[in-house]
Amino acid sequence: MATDTVTLADIQAARRRIAGKVRLSPVLEVGPARSPVIPDSRLVLKLDCLQPTGSFKVRGATNALLSLPEDRVARGLITASGGNHGLAVAYAARMGGTRAVVYLPTSAPAAKAEKLKAWGAEVVVEGAVFDEAAVAATARAEAEGMTFLHPFSAPAVVAGQGTMGLEIVEQIPEVDTVLVAIGGGGLIAGVATAIKALRPGVRVVGIEPEGAPTHHASRAAGRMVTLDAITTAAGTLAPRRTEALNFELVSANVDDLVLVSDQAMVEAARWLWFECGLAAELSGAAAVAALMTGAVTVRPGSTVCALVCGAGTDGLE
Repeated sequence: MATDTVTLADIQAARRRIAGKVRLSPVLEVGPARSPVIPDSRLVLKLDCLQPTGSFKVRGATNALLSLPEDRVARGLITASGGNHGLAVAYAARMGGTRAVVYLPTSAPAAKAEKLKAWGAEVVVEGAVFDEAAVAATARAEAEGMTFLHPFSAPAVVAGQGTMGLEIVEQIPEVDTVLVAIGGGGLIAGVATAIKALRPGVRVVGIEPEGAPTHHASRAAGRMVTLDAITTAAGTLAPRRTEALNFELVSANVDDLVLVSDQAMVEAARWLWFECGLAAELSGAAAVAALMTGAVTVRPGSTVCALVCGAGTDGLE
């Protein structure tokens, strides 16, 4: 596939590659609710929290693994992650019969580290934020000849995440607005590329935490910027800087970027649990939080898809 961008053809090829190796996640239409989020419109949840490791990340990691030559797979996979991509790399490594090393920042929940070990990964805790963990992981990859799988800027990873966009337009043909949480931007870059290629009239909105407005700040500046600090508890949405591939695809295909507070994500996670029986981590609740706070508004009669991209209990504790 192309090394400098990701196209619809790349995403369609990824779908064929990962078929049967990740789940076709279901959608859930939120019907009667005690507290409807958008009472005059239709809300449909895309449940990638039901993937094998609990998040959408298995799509990209699996596509990346299956795109590598055998000799590179044999040398092992290494990554840095807030947790979910690390789990996906461990999943892919097990599929490929090779080892996985995952560098986590100190901000990653202990439960993520334990789950990684259960999947068979070697876990190293390094640095306060993702970016610092990534520097250490990259250095080790070079020293040991392992393949570093970037969590959001590798084209094969972005193409894999984009397969969710293909599913959304098929499962919800009437969709007119799609809401996607943003960390580094791998998910929204892939999903938005797929959706805009197939359904250019669909509005795609990205949601970031107020404490990690990486893409929001970059769009405002007209260039990639590095945040001075990260203050959100949503560690899977917390890089200080995006990468060129993600910035370019988001700039080209994402209509709006909005911010939500950590408390709003907590309230949205509790709503998902109470109303839908879904245990979503803070990042997985970000899309619903944007609707609940009014950061995103829709016309009456709209069909809105909110991605529940990750499972967890950090919003319920």
